[in-house]
Parts: sequence; structure tokens; C-alpha cells
Amino acid sequence: MTNKQVKNNAAQCVDEKRLLDLFLELAKIDGPSGKEQKVADYLKKALPELGFTIEFDEAHKAFGGEVGNLIAYKEGTDSSVAPVFFSTHMDTVLPTKDLKPVIKDGVIYSDGTTILGADDRAALAAYLEGVRAVIESGIPHGPIELVLTVNEQPGLVGARHLDYSKPKSKFGYIFDSSGDVGQTILKGPYSSRIWMKVKGNAAHIALNSEEGNNAFILAAAGLLEINLGEIDEETLANIGIIEGGELTSIIPGEVTVAGEVRSFSKEKLDKQLKHMEDAMRKAVEDRGGKVDVTIEKKYSGFAIPENHILTKTVLEASDNISVKPYLTETLGGADTNVLNENGLICLTLGNGFQNIHSFRECISIENLTNTGRLTAALIQKWYESQKK
Repeated sequence: MTNKQVKNNAAQCVDEKRLLDLFLELAKIDGPSGKEQKVADYLKKALPELGFTIEFDEAHKAFGGEVGNLIAYKEGTDSSVAPVFFSTHMDTVLPTKDLKPVIKDGVIYSDGTTILGADDRAALAAYLEGVRAVIESGIPHGPIELVLTVNEQPGLVGARHLDYSKPKSKFGYIFDSSGDVGQTILKGPYSSRIWMKVKGNAAHIALNSEEGNNAFILAAAGLLEINLGEIDEETLANIGIIEGGELTSIIPGEVTVAGEVRSFSKEKLDKQLKHMEDAMRKAVEDRGGKVDVTIEKKYSGFAIPENHILTKTVLEASDNISVKPYLTETLGGADTNVLNENGLICLTLGNGFQNIHSFRECISIENLTNTGRLTAALIQKWYESQKK
């Protein structure tokens, strides 16, 4: 390609049909959490064709998965500038086997018997097409890195076990949100789980019921004292699991009650967790029972300033493809939380999938295409900002 043939806007080289075909191909690869080998095998062929060198870590050994996280690196036409990374996850929730995509009125669905897997095969396809568009445009660009995690859906597991010595980039983006392309999430929550094992006394209802102390009733008394739902504008709390009991004829002696707290404030998170523990403990102990409490950290929060280079770059890149950006925050979790905690500074971007984790999951061709276009525009704008 001669200099006269170089296009000023890499996003213009994104091919909508090629991207759509690629997404449909990737969506049909059955790769649920912990079983991403088929996806990895596809990428082992596709990424070197785009000039990437690839390597895998051994994160899967921590949870019995098939394959580790994939880190791919492509040298730029100008490698003097800092690299930028794009991240997403290779897994989907079940079921994905025998996926049959259906396109209606510009929107991609499954046939209703499986999920679609747009979360997040849409981002994966868009990254590949975006990089291809940059190559075909002939524009100068810096190094590009892909950090592709496994086992994200059960709780960001792959990212937590990522070998952080492998990525070379320090700044990047993750397209993994239901907002339309243009959504820019600068703030994410802290999150922890709380497990409360409530202990009473087991007994047979006919033989020695007088010795029983029903753990369900003890737990219920505690739950009535716990504040749940929207605690304030920054904090949410939920009880999502109650497990226990043996037989209908046995007064249960033990029940596990588990919940989760999310907050933009670490202080408020800890305060709510303590409230839940204290309320349960007092109610149970007042009635002759005991409680064992375990707090399990899920991930830390993050906050990217509006004047950060990542934010400025995405605003300029969005404008470059005539997409209106908007800055927001979310109490939802993503790999963004874990990567930021480990020094890979990034923010979450919307790519427009809807009704995820259900048979009604869908994504518009417009959002899919704009994800590819914005990927290309970000690579271009990142280079321009770093070159200055």
C-alpha cells in the first residue's frame, strides 16, 4: 500500500459483513466456563495471521480448567510508543452447544434454544476485525496487546489467576457491558460475599423434638434484622443462598445463609458486611444458637478520572466514528475490577449486548459493527496521543 492509499481513518476499513460472519463463527464455538480449549485453538490460528505472537499462562491449573489465559502481542509499525491492550473473556455461560443464530430486523438472536454468547464473543470478534482494519488502513500504530481470560462468568476467576508478569501493556479497554457503544464506565464497585453458618440443634419431630432448635427459624430471625437491597446510592446488599436440612422429619440443626455486598466505597462495603454479621449473630445467639461467619472478597473497585488519557482517548475515538459517548459508573463487576487491582489500568466500554445469560440474549448488528469501528479508532487515537 502506497502513502496515497493510506486511509486517515482506520475505522472506515471495518467490514460489517466480515465482522458479522466472524461473530457468527465465534458464537458457534462451544466454550463454556472452564472449557475454552476450542476457542483457544481457533485463536491460536487466527491471531498469528494478524501478526500476533501468543502465549498462555497456567491459570487453569488453579480451578481444573482446560486452558489458561491467552496473552497476544503485536508489534506496532512504530514500537517506540507505549502499547495498548484490549481484554475480554473467552468463556460463555451454558448452554451454547448447537447454537443457531437468527437475524431479524438488524438484530442477532439465537433460535431460542440456547444463549447467543454475545457476552462476550462480540468483543472478541470486534477486536480481530478492528486490528485487521488497522492493518488494511495502512495507518501507523503502536504495539497492540490482547489479554483474553478464561472462566470469567463464575466470578472473574481467570483474571484473578492471570500471570501478571506476561502482559507488556499498562493501559487498555474492555468492551463488556450492555450499554450501546459509546458507554464509558469509569467507576466499578468493591464486592464481597458473606457466608453465615447458623447452628441450632437437630432433633426428630416425633422422638425428641424438645431438644431441637430449628436453624431455619434462627436464620429467619436474623434475616428480619438485616437491611438488604439498596442501602444507599453507592451500596447494594443481597441474600441469595439458603441451604440446609436433611429430612422433613428432622428439625434442622444447621443452615447456611449466603449473600453479597457491592459498594463504590470500601468503607461502606465493610460497614454493611459488619451489620449483616452483627444482626445475624445477635438474633441467633439470643435464641440459643451459634453463627460462624466467613467473608470472601470477590474483587476491588476502580475509578478512572475523567481527565485520564484512557478517558480522553475514548472520547476522541468515539467522536471520530460519530458515536456519542457518555461517562457513567456501574455496580456490576467485570474483569476490569481485577485487572485494575493488579496494575493493568483499564475501563469498561459498552458493546450493546442485551438479555445476557438468557435465551433472549441479542445484539444489534449496529452495535457489533460500532464495537469493531471503535476498536480501530482507539488504536489509532492511542498512537496519536502517545506520539505527541
